Amino acid sequence: MAAVNSSKLSRSKSQLNVMSRWNIMPYKLHLIFTFLLLFVSLCFSDDDHEMEEFLKREFSLSKPYQGVGSLGSSHWELMGDAMVTTDQVRLTPDMQSRQGAVWSRIPCHLKDWEMQVHFKVHGQGKKNLNGDGLAIWYTKERMQKGPVFGNMDNFTGLGVFVDTYPNEENQDHKRIFPFVIAMVGNGTISYDHERDGRPTELCGCNAMVRNQKHDTFLFIRYIRRRLTVMIDIDGQHEWRDCLDIPGVRLPLGYYFGASAITGDLSDNHDIISLKLYQLTVLRSKKEEEEEEQDVVTIPSVDNMELLRLSQNEEGMSGLAIFFTVLFSMLGCIFLIVIGMVVYSHWNESRRKRFY
Repeated sequence: MAAVNSSKLSRSKSQLNVMSRWNIMPYKLHLIFTFLLLFVSLCFSDDDHEMEEFLKREFSLSKPYQGVGSLGSSHWELMGDAMVTTDQVRLTPDMQSRQGAVWSRIPCHLKDWEMQVHFKVHGQGKKNLNGDGLAIWYTKERMQKGPVFGNMDNFTGLGVFVDTYPNEENQDHKRIFPFVIAMVGNGTISYDHERDGRPTELCGCNAMVRNQKHDTFLFIRYIRRRLTVMIDIDGQHEWRDCLDIPGVRLPLGYYFGASAITGDLSDNHDIISLKLYQLTVLRSKKEEEEEEQDVVTIPSVDNMELLRLSQNEEGMSGLAIFFTVLFSMLGCIFLIVIGMVVYSHWNESRRKRFY
């Protein structure tokens, strides 16, 4: 009887030990999962988790546009056909041969910044019977009329262009316009209007921004010499990637601006707001020392030749894409057939050895 009780007691203890282990296991698994999640988030965290942003009102333009264009009473100055209304700064009206701009009076000395542009392009013209587009600038020069979306050619600095009219007729790779591109100029590089800026563009994306009933936005970020442009044009309040280029070197002390131009074709080009945010980014001591030693005085882009090569490879025709897909599919089918034949021979030899 005592032996039976002792065996029951030992079984009950073992059951309790098993149950306690099962009760502890979820807790351990939870701790492990939490640790892994924290580790992964630290490994894959980007610059957004290491920085703060602050609105810089002296470099921003928004309603009610108090004093814009007045001498000495605003941080912003109008040029050409630009005019202020209660709802927007209209760079050009929907009329032929007009150009206008709005420029900051204060040079910007921020290392890392982010510009959010709320804009609107609309008019009476049908598709491809409108033009020409608008531009957002960060340049050494300001208040200079010219052919590059209402600004001077051979500019020094950064231009982000919303091009609404295709000038190049014979294109190997057809673009869908409107099209957004970025360009960095050093004072000697000319914008090729006839080729829609292709020879000097960094990269770009199509953006159907014209005559939209919802708001359209452009996002330009410059951080650690990396230029990122995104767009929000679908009314979903979501940013879509447009371009992301490392190695973009821009000097401090340039001016922000926006301009637009019309020719034989026209559109209303409106700026609703320009909001500039200062980004405070954590840098190591080594990074700070390297930046102090490598002061940028002339705008440039690292590995520009590689960027142009990738753009040329990007421009495949529809026929080339078709044959690329076709041969890829044929290659996959060939590999599958070869794999089946090899597996069949291996299985047959294995069966013969077994029997």
